[in-house]
Amino acid sequence: MPHRARTRARWITAAAAALAALAATAGGIPGQAAAAAPPEHTQRVEYFPGPAAEPRQVTVPADSPAATPADSRAVRPGARTPAASGTRPAVRPLQRTGPVSGRLDLVVMGDGYTAGEQDEFAADAEEKLDAIFGVEPYRSYRGLFNIWLVGVVSPESGVSGDPAADDVKDTALGSAFFCDGLERLLCVDTGAVTRYAALAPDADIVFVVAHSAKYGGAGYSAADLPPGTPFHGVATMSSDNDRSYLIGAHELGHSIGGLADEYQYAGYGAYPYAEEPAAANLTLHRDPAAAKWHRWAGVPDPTGSVVGTYEGGGYYETGIHRPTDTSLMRTLASTEFNVVGREAMIAGFYADADALTSPVPTSAPVRGNRPVTVRLAPLTGLADLRLTWSVDGREVPWAAGVRAVTPHALGVRGHGHRITATVTDRTAALRDPAARAQTGNSLTWRVR
Repeated sequence: MPHRARTRARWITAAAAALAALAATAGGIPGQAAAAAPPEHTQRVEYFPGPAAEPRQVTVPADSPAATPADSRAVRPGARTPAASGTRPAVRPLQRTGPVSGRLDLVVMGDGYTAGEQDEFAADAEEKLDAIFGVEPYRSYRGLFNIWLVGVVSPESGVSGDPAADDVKDTALGSAFFCDGLERLLCVDTGAVTRYAALAPDADIVFVVAHSAKYGGAGYSAADLPPGTPFHGVATMSSDNDRSYLIGAHELGHSIGGLADEYQYAGYGAYPYAEEPAAANLTLHRDPAAAKWHRWAGVPDPTGSVVGTYEGGGYYETGIHRPTDTSLMRTLASTEFNVVGREAMIAGFYADADALTSPVPTSAPVRGNRPVTVRLAPLTGLADLRLTWSVDGREVPWAAGVRAVTPHALGVRGHGHRITATVTDRTAALRDPAARAQTGNSLTWRVR
């Protein structure tokens, strides 16, 4: 069957900040009061105060992340474009496991790397990605990703705000610590990021690796990116800090799995809504048997906890429950998703990617003696793929697991029959039938 349409807006935040339209102001007339200033365009971002701290949601100005009160020389990002340097940035695959129509496409770009530092960027990006994909379920399902490196060239090495607020660098993406006065908040010019990401064959998620050893990062929701942005969100992280990779791992939990934050703020009090949260990892129910993750209740968890209902999450202190005491969605002191988060992540992978693809187009009929070849994504660990073949809806048992077969070998005689290859993932990491249903995809050819 044709590749299912991709969803494009699952990046979850506490709330989406309204995008205010910039009002045009008329020239001043002597004797008249000046026109009111236009409303400020803001973005809501997730902020990571320290390597083991709980994240926070903050709202920052969107127009100039590099500008700080300490130095008005900060570069304004309005004209940052891929062509500004006079050379089109190099785009190359770090990992290509299948067609863009059947994969999650992750675009990674650097900021604060000069033309002579592009090899360093590639090495930094690969090291950061290896750390992220060392976390389950990314490790097992890395084969559902294509990864593209965009070699963004900056005029200066390093990024603004490192080490101090008044250290300003001219960089292609305007990366800056001390964003809105918060030292560890590493903001970026999202308009420039969007333009550079468009150079890749496709982009579902974007990472920006900032050339710095200082800890910091940020997560941007799809709602706060420039209008028409085709990807789920942007995560920024510093290149040479060994804990910053967890920022990317956490943010993918939002963008791919639709997971909510499991932390709470002091003083937020009781959860104010009567409706059950949509996120897989929050519930109103105190009884684990009534929670949406009841199939996991009582199971020892990779986080060291036991799956149950733990009060507090989604920024509220009471009246809302999370599956485990801690997890990567609660604090970066944890390096593991809980089993509920893993399940949501795997379902999210399959919402955007297919484990089964083929170089043989399904749009044209095939001859009875033509070999039909299929390819399975190179999944490992938690994954357990099963490939089957059927003719006109009836399974051919002997062909299970076979990657290339002719219609004649499947028993087809005559014209007008249909052969179908189907893959399902029987992973034990999925217990929810709805999540398991997400894992299957089929390809069908008509025999002429």
